[in-house]
Amino acid sequence: MNNVIGMKHPLIQHKISKLRDKNTGTAEFRALVEEIAMLMGYEALKDLPLEDVEVETPIEKCMTPQIAGKNFAIVPILRAGLGMVSGLQALVPTAKIGHIGLYRDEETHKPHEYYCKLPSPISERLIVVTDPMLATGGSAVAAVDFIKQHGGKKIKFMAIIAAPEGVERLMEAHPDIQLYVGHIDRELNKDAYICPGLGDAGDRIFGTK
Repeated sequence: MNNVIGMKHPLIQHKISKLRDKNTGTAEFRALVEEIAMLMGYEALKDLPLEDVEVETPIEKCMTPQIAGKNFAIVPILRAGLGMVSGLQALVPTAKIGHIGLYRDEETHKPHEYYCKLPSPISERLIVVTDPMLATGGSAVAAVDFIKQHGGKKIKFMAIIAAPEGVERLMEAHPDIQLYVGHIDRELNKDAYICPGLGDAGDRIFGTK
């Protein structure tokens, strides 16, 4: 799939291995998620639009490029997606932040929306949706559905770990988006957890059980 971009950088792969370790504590886990998001963001944001502005250097005035206007939004899927926001904000501090709240039915594994707030005008922005785990793909598909319903057009999805099933489902539903993945794991188990995965990303980011 041409729109699925796997991250090959050794720093990203090294940090993902640290995430997988069950002995990695909450503070280190949270920091690693932020660092990986920043490294992935460097690749995902390479096509941000630029505009020339006038700047006065210590020597003279010149025209030089900067990121254009109201053109970037980060939309984490609550709650685990929040862990990736600060890494992207470090790259683009002016980014606007939206939020999509979904919860997964423990029996059917289907997502249900409980909150959706997006920056306006969403139609004019490059939107990066964040969720550390792309498992069944249900939440990812629903999140992109909601964004498109609100007028979002240029959408990228960023996941640190993905299952093949989730990648296939998301790209089948939304072949027009770009998917950036830190690593595609082996499979989902019967409880819809990614194997080998890293456990529940939200619990490990926020120190809950």
